[in-house]
This record gives sequence, structure tokens and C-alpha cells, in this order.
Amino acid sequence: MDQSFDLVVLGAGSGGLAAAKRAARHGARVAIVEGDRVGGTCVIRGCVPKKLLVYGSQMAEQMEEASSYGVHPSEVRIDSAQLLANVRAEVDRLNAMHIEFLAKAGVTLIQGWGRFEDDHHILVSTDPGGDPQHRLQAERVLIGVGGRPQRPDIQGVELGWVSDDMFLLERFPERMVVVGAGFIACEFAGILSGLGVEVTQLVRREHLLRGFDAELAGVVQEGMAEKGVNLQFTTSPESIEGTPGDLVVRTDRGDRIACGGVLLATGRRPFLKGLNLDAAGVSTQENRIPVDADQRTNVSHVFAVGDVTDRICLTPVAIDEGRAFADSIFGDRPRQVDHELVASAVFSQPELATVGLSEENAISQYGADGVVIHRARFRSMAQALPKRGPRCLLKLVIEAETERVLGCHMVGEHAAEIIQMAAIAVGMGATKADFDRTMALHPTVSEEFVTMG
Repeated sequence: MDQSFDLVVLGAGSGGLAAAKRAARHGARVAIVEGDRVGGTCVIRGCVPKKLLVYGSQMAEQMEEASSYGVHPSEVRIDSAQLLANVRAEVDRLNAMHIEFLAKAGVTLIQGWGRFEDDHHILVSTDPGGDPQHRLQAERVLIGVGGRPQRPDIQGVELGWVSDDMFLLERFPERMVVVGAGFIACEFAGILSGLGVEVTQLVRREHLLRGFDAELAGVVQEGMAEKGVNLQFTTSPESIEGTPGDLVVRTDRGDRIACGGVLLATGRRPFLKGLNLDAAGVSTQENRIPVDADQRTNVSHVFAVGDVTDRICLTPVAIDEGRAFADSIFGDRPRQVDHELVASAVFSQPELATVGLSEENAISQYGADGVVIHRARFRSMAQALPKRGPRCLLKLVIEAETERVLGCHMVGEHAAEIIQMAAIAVGMGATKADFDRTMALHPTVSEEFVTMG
């Protein structure tokens, strides 16, 4: 096999796959190197299987509320083992599908762990750092190996699970401790609680979801507590003791929490281990690969996309970065990714979605007198008959002088679906008047965005 390529991509995650297929479409000879399964974090151990677990965790509550609509299920029995097995089967299908897509695109898939020999040669081995089975010559290299979960420095940390491990479990235990306050911690706390697991969530600070609009984070916190998650703030684990399935978490407040498992959702970092970046002269900064607006590293023919750059660690961003790179280098259609306005969502329960500036960031940029806030807080019609469930919050952050919408935010059912469409308007520079003259679809949750006083 010819081992010389126009482009060698390290990592078959979202960004790497997008770049490889787009570059091949432009006529480049492309190889993609992956030591794990094809699909990356999102498909294999992140967004996709997690969202399926979210759906599964909501079923029992829907069944409990069904009687208010005149439907009386005969049995509600949660079987997390069956759910996890079904999710893994779907991941297997998607993995196979992505391999097929690469073949159809004419991309050569090389299974193994890649590392630099020098700036134009990649060694690929079966095991990380092992003897190479392939030596690839690359005119250009794209690094898209993603990130990995971090573990805190505490005694017994090896007894805990990270998010990757959750999808490999045979079933969920009856009691779990979740450590963390970010989106992964909040999402899994909701999943587990919805599946009947008794959840204690340890939060180092005084609030959840740092970096998101504080009011929205507070509504999520309120809803999680209402659904039974035991939130313990200003509390950190000091140690994990016991044996798998029978653990005790000791906290810095002197508490001992017995559980069947511990999820350490304490952040992620770029996965640079084993790449041998020094051999190619690729610079790093604080354990990430810095790049310019064209995804180029300090080495002119080596590029990086996605989580290894540690800018905005979201799947759609990595995909667009990969495609922009391929279009610019191989398609003679130069373009750069706009990282300024990126919508994001937390599939917590209740769900949060947002685009643009938070209230806090808007005030920081424009001053308290330069910002106007509009909000609506209510219980959605879906909860009118069950007469329970968290209330929605819809929020617009407006620049006072121009009435331009700086931020559009929501907590509640279908928040991500709604904000996806709102992001188009915000990106086009819509004003409050533009929202106001848009006729409402009634009765819907989203109509509140165009009827706020």
C-alpha cells in the first residue's frame, strides 16, 4: 500500500472525520488514523449515547404522568441493563456507519495509534507507543484527537468512574455520588435520578454550571432538586474507599456517603499524550495546541481542530473547523470559522439552551444601564394536567441603545430545539422589535420569546 498522502488526519472524531471526507471530496489523498472506535467522543461515549440515556430516563416520569391524560400503564419497571445494552447496540451501528462513510469518500482508514516521527512522517502502532506497523508520509497533518476526562487528585480515585465508563456499565447501581458542577455532572445526575438511582451530587462551589447565565443555572438547580437530586454545595470528596459496588465517599465536611458507584465529572483536557509533538516541533500551551484562525499550528503544514485546541469544545464547532480547513487548503475556498456566536445546550433535567451573551457578560461589556432584560417564567401547558414539574424560563438580553438582541436563553422542555432556531435571528442582528413583530405560534412555549412586554 502506498503510504504517501496529501493529508494524514490523527483522530477519527467529529472534526477529523469532517475534514477527511471534505478533503477527499476536493481530490486529496487522505488517510485517517484512529486507535479507538471511529466516531470520536460524540458518537461513541458522549453526545449521542448520553442523549439516548436522557430520553430513557424521562420515560418513567412520562408514564407516571400518563394517568392525568387518561392513560393507565399496567406496569412501570426500569431496567437500566436493557437500556444500556440498547444504547451500545446503537453506538455499534453508528460506528459501522462512519467507517462505511469513510470508505465511500475514498479515505483510507488506518487502525492504530499515531505519533509524529518528524513533521512530515507519522508512525502508527497497535498499542500507544508500541512498535510501528505503518510509516505514513504526509504533505499536511491535521490533529483532531479530542480530549479525555480528568480525575481529581484524591485517595482512591481509581475506584471512581469517568463519563466514558458510564456507557460500559452492565447496569446502574441503586445509589451514586456524582462529583462536579458542569454540564456532564448535571446531565448524568438527571439521567440517573430519572432511572430511579438515588443521586448525591457534590459541588465544590456554591452554584452549578459556571460560565452559563446565573439565573438560568439557578432554574436548572431548582428543577434538579425538585426531581430528587441531593445537591451538596461547597463540598468536595477527599477520598473514595471500599470495593467496587460497595463504596464510601468521605467529604471535606466530614460526611461519609455510602454508594454503589462514583462518577467523577470534573472536567476534560486535550489528549496530547503519545503524539510526540516535540518531534514535529509543534508547540503546546497549557496542555493544548494553540492555532490561528486558519487552524494552523506554529508548524505551517500541521493543523489542529476540535477539543485539542481547547477553545470551544463542542461537536458542531469541531465539524465546522474541519470543513473550513479542508475547503481552505484543498478546495480553493478559503474561509474561517466564526467562534463569536455559538449556541450551546445542557441536556440536564430541566434542559438549558443559550446563544449570545449572558446577563452577566452583557452588563460587563455594556454596563448595567446599557442592558435591558426581558423574561417570562411559567409552567408549560404540558404540565397543566399533571400539575407538577419545573417552570420554564425564557430570557432575552437586549442592548438598550440599539435594542439588538445580545442573548437568547431558555430553561425548559425542547429548549435546545427552540434556541437552535433563535440563534439564526441573533446571528443576523435581530432587534427586540424584530422579535415583537413576529407572529406567535399558539399555544407553544417558544411564543413567549415574541410576546414579552
